[in-house]
Amino acid sequence: MRLPASLSPLRERNFRLLWIGQAVSSIGDSLTPVALAFATLRVAHSASALGIVFAASTLTRVIALPLGGVWADRLPRQLVMLLSDWVRAGAEVFIGAAMLSGHAQLWQIILSAAVYNFAGGFFQPASGALTPQTVSVERLQQANALMGLSRSVASVGGPAISGLLVVLVGPGWVFLIDAATFAISALSLAFLRVAPIVGAAGVGFWSELAEGWNAVVGRRWYLLNLCSHALWNFAITALFVLGPIIALRHLGGASAWGLISASMGAGSILGGLIALRVMPRRPLIIANLALTPAALQMLALAVPVPVPLIMAACAVGWAGLTFLNEVWFATVPQLLPQEVLARANSFDWLLSLIAMPIGFAIWGPLSDHIGIPSTLLTASVLLVVPTFLIILLVPGVRHVKRTAEGRIVLEPAT
Repeated sequence: MRLPASLSPLRERNFRLLWIGQAVSSIGDSLTPVALAFATLRVAHSASALGIVFAASTLTRVIALPLGGVWADRLPRQLVMLLSDWVRAGAEVFIGAAMLSGHAQLWQIILSAAVYNFAGGFFQPASGALTPQTVSVERLQQANALMGLSRSVASVGGPAISGLLVVLVGPGWVFLIDAATFAISALSLAFLRVAPIVGAAGVGFWSELAEGWNAVVGRRWYLLNLCSHALWNFAITALFVLGPIIALRHLGGASAWGLISASMGAGSILGGLIALRVMPRRPLIIANLALTPAALQMLALAVPVPVPLIMAACAVGWAGLTFLNEVWFATVPQLLPQEVLARANSFDWLLSLIAMPIGFAIWGPLSDHIGIPSTLLTASVLLVVPTFLIILLVPGVRHVKRTAEGRIVLEPAT
């Protein structure tokens, strides 16, 4: 059966195996946040305990990302991902069994979350660097879009299914289901046959880490793009901090916020579908511009307008974010050396991960001082202005283009 052009990456055996494994794993990933929250509350009965669990999760991932980037460039990337899957499966079995025993303790949840996210910090940079090895370069954007679509679809229904499972059978079984999806992902990785890309023999760990950092800072267009994206991630957290408050005060409560949240998932699916078909000639210009409609959701909440209009603004904003991600992760691997790609990916993830907790900490207190509408207006400016600045002021962003053959190149400066 001949697949449509937008699904053509699935014709390639390695990518097909990778996509199947990651699609299944995405289902498990979408189940765990709800289960983790309710498992913590069932054991510790306090919001502070939940904060400790989330803090441990974030801290261990921040520590692991640069380490994972180095090892994903040293070892075969599918091996790093496979080991990460098995470690995370073990962590889920551990906490799942503890919950089912009826004697789980908070330290067990914290330990499991820390191990899970530490292993995830190795998986993320390796995953971004492995995908280009499994598919021809002309199909890379479509391949990324297919990977993103599987995650987006799972994120729409996964939390609701998880909540139902927590009520019916308890959070322990949800963790065990997630462990099974990691096992499937690991098996798919074990069957991949890709040429390994490994680091130079005899080079020290810190030297390799510095080499990865130099690959980022030595490319002005890349570094400034990462800074702009980090500012976007910092600003978007205002939506999650202040959105529920606005929904409670003006829009009817939790049900309204649930609908708004669902529209974000729908927007992600829309963005993935667009990325399957739209291959911009100037990818970094168009993809970065796709981030700017996110300001509409801030402005819609600041008024606030009726819920359906807020949902429409959120759908457009998250479609733009998803489109940016798929184009970005199809563009960067073609412009950076393959042997440092995982390390560069790790710094990409690191900047984003650090920016969001800072935003979560700042927007609430700021709104207490200047008001919610003014705070959302400030966030909307940060969602737009840095994007236009890097397009206008950084020639490298404008010089990245797609050739007639579908490859991404960086034109020499004139």
